[in-house]
Amino acid sequence: MISPGSKGWILKYIDLVYKNEINLDFISLPSDKNHQKHIVFSQTGIIFGFPSELIFAKNTDQTRWTLDEKLTFLLFESHLYNFLSNGGSKEKIKTDFIDSMLDFYEHHSVISFTKVFTFFLKESADEKLEKILEKRTEIRKNLFENAIWVNYLSNTFVYLDVILFDEFLHTKKTLEISNYNIYAENALYALILAAQADGKIEIEEKHMFKVFLASAKIHEKKKDEIEDLFSADIPLTTISKEILKSELFKRFILDLSVLTIFASNDSHPEELEYLKFLCTYLDINDTALNETLVLVENFVIKHNHKISFLSNSNSVEKLYGNVSKRWIKILGRNKDKLAKELKQSKELVFLIKKSTTKELSKEEKEKVKTQFLDIAKSMPALAIFLLPGGALLLPLVLKIIPDLIPSSFRDNELE
Repeated sequence: MISPGSKGWILKYIDLVYKNEINLDFISLPSDKNHQKHIVFSQTGIIFGFPSELIFAKNTDQTRWTLDEKLTFLLFESHLYNFLSNGGSKEKIKTDFIDSMLDFYEHHSVISFTKVFTFFLKESADEKLEKILEKRTEIRKNLFENAIWVNYLSNTFVYLDVILFDEFLHTKKTLEISNYNIYAENALYALILAAQADGKIEIEEKHMFKVFLASAKIHEKKKDEIEDLFSADIPLTTISKEILKSELFKRFILDLSVLTIFASNDSHPEELEYLKFLCTYLDINDTALNETLVLVENFVIKHNHKISFLSNSNSVEKLYGNVSKRWIKILGRNKDKLAKELKQSKELVFLIKKSTTKELSKEEKEKVKTQFLDIAKSMPALAIFLLPGGALLLPLVLKIIPDLIPSSFRDNELE
């Protein structure tokens, strides 16, 4: 049992790692490292300040955790993922990893953070880190009594810490004092531009912007200036070219833009055109845009019952339709390869066919998951399923397969 709301949880986590009760192994795909990190972080929800799924401690009982505690824990695991993917080892978590995090936060450029760091000076290294992470996930929720998002998203800009810590490990340099501010300000510009994309700013988009603005640890004067821009007509060039140096941040800008557009339930042609224009500006290709659309739509579908702007069932159905179309396109391009792989697994074909008319048992669902993941290993188009949280898309894809390859379900084998 581990509780991020109690003192000593980081040492407890490390102890569980050394006892092999928490497995730090992760699948490394033959693709760009930043791309893989982005998918992993997307699946966890930390990109949106919502702790959807843990990275390593998946089997940990979280029933008594608060939302803020879950986000604090996920922030710790996200930093740990960056540490390991940048050459860190399991054996040096207690030393190098914790030292690196303390060094990172000691030089963090967030307002008044130095004072916070000094306040915890008498604590041990792990206790100091616990207090710092807890402080980083706080947000002044009392400022937004009527904001519909505030009960579901915590400190949404905490993901900037993840991006900056990755850069810190990669460059082995302390942060430039302007980095956090530049990233936070440009992320807010991106939110404004996305909200303005169809020429009309919806109430949901305004609420979402206020929550993101509250979580940005920048000067109040700068916040006021940016808030004034929300009703102004600003050009795309407001987003600084400096951000193009960070691949993770560019993808974060795109994630926020897509989520903002989905905030009003339906995307208009002008908004989709804006996303393409934004991708060109950020030097992001169409494949990455489609992947982001799938990831964000999947996040929204999974959490629609917790996010009030998606409580309308018709809106969720629209999103299901959009996701289905994207996966039909992705799987359609690989139909022959998929058919060949399915032919080798008659049991999987049988279970997929059965799932179209009956609810599968827990054991059958596990078989489907295991066998489908084996197929995914041989198909780059399905690599997303191999990453943490990737199996969340599985039920949707299994519904598509019978329509995509109907002949495969006549006699439980492919022709």
